[in-house]
Amino acid sequence: MNTKQKVLALLRQNGAILSGEKLAQEIGISRTAIWKAVRELEKMGYQIERHANGYQYLPSDVLEADSIATNELQAANIFLLDETDSTMKDAKLGALAQQTTPALYVAETQTGGHGRFGRPFFCPRGQIYMSLLLNPNQSFEELPQYTLLAAVAVSLAIDEVTGRKTDIKWVNDIYLDGKKICGILSEATSDFETGRISHVVLGMGINFSIPPETFPDGLEKKASSLFPEGNAPVSRNQLMHLIWQNFFELLAGLPDNSYLKVYREKSFVLNKTVTFTQQGVTYSGIAKTISDTGELAVLTADGMKILSSGEISLQSIH
Repeated sequence: MNTKQKVLALLRQNGAILSGEKLAQEIGISRTAIWKAVRELEKMGYQIERHANGYQYLPSDVLEADSIATNELQAANIFLLDETDSTMKDAKLGALAQQTTPALYVAETQTGGHGRFGRPFFCPRGQIYMSLLLNPNQSFEELPQYTLLAAVAVSLAIDEVTGRKTDIKWVNDIYLDGKKICGILSEATSDFETGRISHVVLGMGINFSIPPETFPDGLEKKASSLFPEGNAPVSRNQLMHLIWQNFFELLAGLPDNSYLKVYREKSFVLNKTVTFTQQGVTYSGIAKTISDTGELAVLTADGMKILSSGEISLQSIH
């Protein structure tokens, strides 16, 4: 550990006020070096209260690989960025560079973030923007339903930290109290020579804490955040850790597909009237079921229509 990390660890470990002299003795450096380390930690976003008799660590929401890591996702493979065009692009570049997987790319903000069909989205600082790079080496037929797995993992994690119940809009959006708070996107790259899936990138954006008045005009009616008033009881690191812990546990449990039961129970689309366009024709019907491979079956006046998440976006639900 460098000096900053040592100072941070001591302040966190104790929780009480520690004098510069005490910190200097513990680490074996000068008090001036302690002062400089504290200044650098403050610049990084850590909250350290200064008292007449020393320093005291206050809960701080700074991205940390060690805090996000799980047994399956090592801290060395978690890449933290202040600003990026898109964490999805970062993950794809990681694949080209043969990055060890699983690897996670996390950013404070994105300048070119997008959702399904290339739609741009609002990316204020201090939320959760991350993409996971996987190397499944499987055929399309063998490939797990990563988007559904991720939706369940995120939904359960948010339920746990908020004490409230989230809903899932087929196929990739998480809602809380009727407003969108998370979008999920998965993309796969195939190897034409082997016919196998070489890489999968699973990206998500989560509105962690955004005051309603800061949303662009009209968006506040459709979107919200987990803690719009601030004072979150958990950090972003803790939520990300829980999400990926859930995800890898679900993944390890395959072929057990009990996650599909959770996905269906959380769906607010099933048994509702939905409107969609397929091959240039607009249909309305009752969403009947979600298949084991993630397709939505809708009963219309023209019979049952099977909707694929990669081709169709629902236009209305009521």
